[in-house]
Amino acid sequence: MPAPVEVVSEPVVTLQLLGWVLAGSLLGCCSGLVPGLHANNFAFLLAGVVPSVPGPPLFVGCAMLAAGVVHTFLNAVPAMALGVPDAEMAVTALPGHRLVLAGRGYEAIRLSALGSLLAVLVAVPLALPVTAVVTAAYPTVRAHLSLVLAMVAVALIASEPTRRGRIGGLVSFALATGLGAVALDLSPDAPLEAGGTLAPLFAGLFGAPVLIDAVRGGGVPRQEGTAVTTSRRFVGTTAVAGSLAGAVVGYLPGISAAIAAVAVLAVVPNGASDRGYVVATSGVDTSNTIFALFALVAIGQPRTGVLVAFEGTAAPLELPILLAAVVVAGLVGFVAVIALGDAYLDAVGHVSYWKISVAVLAVLLALSYLFTGVIGIVIFAVATGIGMVPVRLRCRRVHLMGVLIGPLMLGL
Repeated sequence: MPAPVEVVSEPVVTLQLLGWVLAGSLLGCCSGLVPGLHANNFAFLLAGVVPSVPGPPLFVGCAMLAAGVVHTFLNAVPAMALGVPDAEMAVTALPGHRLVLAGRGYEAIRLSALGSLLAVLVAVPLALPVTAVVTAAYPTVRAHLSLVLAMVAVALIASEPTRRGRIGGLVSFALATGLGAVALDLSPDAPLEAGGTLAPLFAGLFGAPVLIDAVRGGGVPRQEGTAVTTSRRFVGTTAVAGSLAGAVVGYLPGISAAIAAVAVLAVVPNGASDRGYVVATSGVDTSNTIFALFALVAIGQPRTGVLVAFEGTAAPLELPILLAAVVVAGLVGFVAVIALGDAYLDAVGHVSYWKISVAVLAVLLALSYLFTGVIGIVIFAVATGIGMVPVRLRCRRVHLMGVLIGPLMLGL
């Protein structure tokens, strides 16, 4: 008969851990609300600061994971209010923005919050069995990664409903692939060492085109009603599907939450609605942070910038404690995205939108310079031009993820 397991709780240690998690959650709130600040850039900024932070490595690691989780809740807000997503929110940016322009921004924020929270609640108990299945298949998939990514690219282009959209998707993917092949491996001198060229790439591809078009727009209208108008079953089904798709994102390089969300929406009934996009993408984005943690344990490969930075803390992989931190951060993120998201929308609605667009463009330029120096400004400008292509050819922006998929697919 096995010996009984004794659970020991130290109230002081528990409170200290909670303090670190809440501090990390606060950082995640700040980073998520800054338009154009990608989670990877934020993670590498943290990694540069971590060595000078006094504290147990495990607690510091929990704070970093908490920041990453809460970032995935809050990054939906600028995507909706301003149309400036990071890569993970590339699919939901336009649908969420449309809901805001229709006066349903409060609902969109709650849909995103539900998608992320349900993803946490689903991913934590399913992480072990799902990881076991994915780990078994991983060697085969990894050996044929180029073929898998090529199939993903073809499926994305073929999913466009019109011939013009398919041509636009192909052109967008090809241009983004060329840009990624040139820019991703650059190591420019910059004021901050924070993850290379991702900031100007994603800011230009996914953020600047929306802002440029918005300069002539009418701004954010008055928002009405906080009620979620779609069924609980639909929200739950879409969030669960998004959470499971997050496992794929956590294991395969080049597959983003945006791409996984497109796959989810193809199989979920009525998933192609704007509300479905918001729930699915938020679910994939948040669950990815959990499955990526298990991928780090199972195959030793950090699949997110947060986990690359986490490894730099030398924190032990104490999964029960790390998962507890993730769950607490998820609850904090759920409350924060509703409270701060509503206030964010109200604040944007009271300012001339052209002023906001110009100001945010200036922020994106500044971030590009800080993270990649002068070459970052060039990358940002080129990426912005390419980012206008899907808008003009009326296809989905997700094809611009060729910036990551294409070079991997071609072995560049």
